[in-house]
Amino acid sequence: MAYPVSMRAWANLGVRGRVWVVLAPACLAAATGCQGSAGAASTTSTTAPVTKPPAAPTARVEITPANGSTRVSPADRVTVKVAGGTLTHVSVHSSGSPVVGLEGSGRTAWHSRWSLHPATSYTVRATAVDPTGRRVTTTSAFRTLVPAQTFTTTIFEGQGQTYGVGMPVILRFSQPIVNRRSVERALQLWSSKPVTGAWYWDGSQTLYFRPRGYWAPHTRVRFVGHLDGVEGAPGVYGIHTLTQNFEIGRSLISVVSTVTHHVRIYLDRKQFAQWPISTGRPGDDTPNGTYLTIEKHNPVDMIGPGYNIEVPWSVRFTWSGDYMHDAYWSVGEQGFSNVSHGCVNLSPADAETYYNLADPGDPVTVVGSPRGGAWDNGWTVWFLSWRDLLNGSALHQAVRVGPSGSVFVRPAAIPLSKAKAPLGTSHPGNEAPA
Repeated sequence: MAYPVSMRAWANLGVRGRVWVVLAPACLAAATGCQGSAGAASTTSTTAPVTKPPAAPTARVEITPANGSTRVSPADRVTVKVAGGTLTHVSVHSSGSPVVGLEGSGRTAWHSRWSLHPATSYTVRATAVDPTGRRVTTTSAFRTLVPAQTFTTTIFEGQGQTYGVGMPVILRFSQPIVNRRSVERALQLWSSKPVTGAWYWDGSQTLYFRPRGYWAPHTRVRFVGHLDGVEGAPGVYGIHTLTQNFEIGRSLISVVSTVTHHVRIYLDRKQFAQWPISTGRPGDDTPNGTYLTIEKHNPVDMIGPGYNIEVPWSVRFTWSGDYMHDAYWSVGEQGFSNVSHGCVNLSPADAETYYNLADPGDPVTVVGSPRGGAWDNGWTVWFLSWRDLLNGSALHQAVRVGPSGSVFVRPAAIPLSKAKAPLGTSHPGNEAPA
């Protein structure tokens, strides 16, 4: 189709380099048709695809304590539960030590293992995944209460110290303990050699762990009391975690006979010596019972009716003042008669030998006396039978201890003990009069 161009416009092409094109009236009237006939690209109307928003995860996570909670009891556990999915991650952060927890079967629940720290802010973050792989994360921030009253705990055993095969773990609490089950559950033991025992409450402020039989010699022991945040009595909370490591040394066991006037000394479970002795005279009889050595000094100032004397090589086994010690003044009666004020008299050489061998916790069993031993006159937990020991636990359960830690077990699940007195354990009822 020809496009008429004015002569002036055409002439201007050479002068100014411009062309003015004037469309024919027909094309102005139907521009779309002209463009189509000229082969220009046509415009096609299209609709963008609609993108659906992703489906929300079906897993639902619930955290206790709830977000924003204050004055939370430290004895409460952090719990996480998920419905419609499984947990993939749980973290609990605070300014204190890390919070460890236990996961339930099926990975649908989690709870903290130990009590929380008092007066502490916590943030819990839990992530779960639903069956299609979609994730959901929930958080909770809360704060535990400031306790009005607290208790502390001490352990007798010293860090890295060595003790005899009869030594119990001895804990002392600064306040009377009412919630004894909670306290027992907060205690852990590890031992390099397996042992079975039980916790035993001696009143409301003293707690022992005693093995069923004597410890195996050269056992390394670790104790951890997760008592921070434990509610020991209504409104009374523990405020620290107690740890200690100690060792059981060689086996040193003494059996004192008030009748034969001799003591048998067993070292490393073999008879080492049989020494002549003199025990308490009539009226001052040395009491029966399986005691433990408590302390030793060289010398000890002993004061009593009619005497005040420095006594060499003295090893105490009762609080009332019974010792195994050097009695150079009674060597002539040793092996023949009882002339002491209640102590076990030894010759100077024998007393020095025993003194150098002894550690706290070595068993000393007195037999043959007409006088019975008194509970708590010394460390007297070996007066107890295994049944009595279990009855003194608030949980009434045995504790199985080994290199991987300790667990509570039903007493019925414990095999019968093969330990025999006097080298492996004590005789039941050993404190009774002869």
